[in-house]
Amino acid sequence: MSMFITLKLKSGKLNMGIPKSFLGYKRENGRAGTRNHVIILPVDDISNACAEAVANNIKGTIALPHSYGRLQFGADLELHFRTMIGTGRNPNVAAVIVIGIEPKWTKKIVDGIAETGKPVEGFHIERSGDIQTIMKASKKAQEFSMWASEKQREECPLSDLWISVKCGESDTTSGLASNPTVGNLMDKLEPLGVHLCFGETSELTGAEQVCAKRGANPEAQKKFMKTWSEYNDFILKEATDDLSESQPTAGNIAGGLTTIEEKAFGNFQKIGSRKFIDVLEPAEEPKKGKGLYFMDTSSAAAECVTLQAAGGFNIHLFPTGQGNIIGNPIEPVVKLTANPLTAKLMSEHVDCDVSKILSREMNLDQAGDKLIETTLKVANGRLTCAEALGHREFVMTKLYRSA
Repeated sequence: MSMFITLKLKSGKLNMGIPKSFLGYKRENGRAGTRNHVIILPVDDISNACAEAVANNIKGTIALPHSYGRLQFGADLELHFRTMIGTGRNPNVAAVIVIGIEPKWTKKIVDGIAETGKPVEGFHIERSGDIQTIMKASKKAQEFSMWASEKQREECPLSDLWISVKCGESDTTSGLASNPTVGNLMDKLEPLGVHLCFGETSELTGAEQVCAKRGANPEAQKKFMKTWSEYNDFILKEATDDLSESQPTAGNIAGGLTTIEEKAFGNFQKIGSRKFIDVLEPAEEPKKGKGLYFMDTSSAAAECVTLQAAGGFNIHLFPTGQGNIIGNPIEPVVKLTANPLTAKLMSEHVDCDVSKILSREMNLDQAGDKLIETTLKVANGRLTCAEALGHREFVMTKLYRSA
């Protein structure tokens, strides 16, 4: 049986080189992971020390400390739980230890993760203290870590890939080459059943009407405009008539992007010619089948990737111009650039160099194929630059101040 898919592109040309499978970790709920992490997940900020102590005790585990989880309420609390539960449910996670100060919230997160069928255990610090909790959680974490170490990669269909995208430290090379390279990949992989996700609500300002028209149906179009309008209303409510010092950033301006509109239309190139089928809340898991989704996210790199990982995406593509160094503890971040200076001076951060597009030594179709090749190597287990360098940025999104 052929291991490659022949895909007819819009141009009429045939692409002969896309493998039809990758080597992933099959999960109990049918998903496939590109990684096999055992995570120690603190429910709240005051449980970080306990979670980190467990991870220090037991090799093969990762603690995910963060700053929130106390006295949140309403939509902010819902988002907190959605992000916590979604992180544990991600197919790149084999097993989870949840540690919180109180039993109720700890159990809520454990129960949400347990629906996937993966091993998960919760521990609360109240009435036990750190030392007892660390001891009990460490014993269970050792059990989970040794169990997960026996997991083997096996052949999974390409459609088991869920790919999220975000750009960062964009410059003129981003909209001209690296973002369109991601769009070329989307054009090739979406027809093969791959889930795809883009976001960055603020960075579509100026291109929001054009983006809305890319909705696959009237419902998706209306949901996108409602999402963007609510964001814009928030900006106006805060008496901010522009996004200076934030959008575009100083790095964007240094790289030649002078307005948010320029940045937005460059950002928009990441989806190629695809149409999105639904609009997701932050950290929401897609439910409408295979295709392209838009997720309402911040444009802050670590926040955006954390939310997309919590939505279940198992590999991330991150085009950068001036050079962003973001990583994530559970979702591998593949970095590409078309800026030759960045490719040279920050080579240890660049997984895929497509700068030859601008020197006309490589066309966009070739760049897309190169990115697909790099992405599949990472899906099969190759460490990304961010992973090798130890970048594990896990940043929760908070909607408003706590009670």
